[in-house]
This record gives sequence, structure tokens and C-alpha cells, in this order.
Amino acid sequence: MKSRTAAPEPRQLTEKGQATRARILEHAAALIYAEGVHATNNDKLRRAAGVSGSQINHYFPTKESLVLAVIQWQAERVLGLHRSEQFDRFESLEGFRKWAAFYIGYERAYHEGCSLGSLASEIIKTDLDVHDELADAFTQWREIFRDALLRLQRQGRLSNAADPEKLASLLLAAFQGGMLLAQVAREISPLRDALEAALDYVETFAISHETQAVGTESAA
Repeated sequence: MKSRTAAPEPRQLTEKGQATRARILEHAAALIYAEGVHATNNDKLRRAAGVSGSQINHYFPTKESLVLAVIQWQAERVLGLHRSEQFDRFESLEGFRKWAAFYIGYERAYHEGCSLGSLASEIIKTDLDVHDELADAFTQWREIFRDALLRLQRQGRLSNAADPEKLASLLLAAFQGGMLLAQVAREISPLRDALEAALDYVETFAISHETQAVGTESAA
């Protein structure tokens, strides 16, 4: 299915309409994760979300519009967390350590996996025209890391030898790969090992305050 039927924008909905739409998306995401895109249909979604078929069709006229909205919903949750104060907005390398510790310490991480990564693994199997939106979500995620590393580099806290673009890809790949292996192993150590190894490598480019001070004295 390549044509897209317009769905009502969330900002155009009443407060009750927004709540209903959010409930449908939450249950749609859970169904897609558990049963896949193709097995997720209106009947199952109607029963899971406690809504009528006409409500689903109103908010999401096609399967494609539903999947697109689920991608956007999951991406907003993940990206919103990474842009919040939860990890100090990645203003230091310690923020990256907090990020790793958060997921390593999340007791259901290896059961649930990455919400966006798990969604991606299901969607890429389909012929729905939503791959660009999915790729964009991961691009934005990687850019959060890249931009933070660029700031640290411009502040003289990360060596010029560092490549923020490549390091950002490394961190995201370590997270996604580690999360998948943790799910397979049913325990968190693969995720912990992958993130700690990636962060240890990133920190080889760190410039300490002592090094900065020596450089300043030498320049003087």
C-alpha cells in the first residue's frame, strides 16, 4: 500500500480525542511488538484498547497511517527522554555514563528491549512505505549523541582526534546490539559490556582539566 490517507493531526483533536488516540497508539505498539505488524488488525486493537472500530478508522484510516503514528509516538518518547534532564542533556561524558547506567539498571530492559529498535525490527519486514520515517527517528537519536560530543570537542573537553559522527554511531550501535543480545541471553550483561566498552573507547578522547591547565600554561 503506497498511498497515504490523511489522519487528523493530534493538535486538531479535543483533549478527549487526544487521550483516545494515545491509548490506541500505546496498544498498537504493544501488539506490533508482540505479534508483528501484519498480525495487528483492527479487531485485536479494538479489544485491547477498548475502543470502537469506527474510532480506530477515524484516527488511523489505513494500516500505514497507524504504523506511521506508532513510529512517531515511540520516537517522541525515546528522543524526549534523551533530550531531557535525565542524562544532564549530555553536557559531559558523565551524562553518557548516566545514560548507560539507566538502561543497565532497568530491570525489564532485557525482557522488553528497545521500544524503537523492537518496532524497527518488525516494520522493516513489511512493504509499508514508512521506512524513511523510521530511519529519520534513528538519525535524530544519533544526532543527539553527535551534537553532544561536538559540544564537548568545541569546549576543549574532547580531543580533535575524535570523530563525533562515528562515535555517535558506535554508541547507538552498541546500545541496539547489546540490547538484542541481552534479550537473547535473558540477562543484562551483554548490554552492560557493549555500552561500557563503547564508552571506555569514547573516553580515550577525553581531555582532563589537568591537561587543559598544562596547555594553557604552555601557551602563556
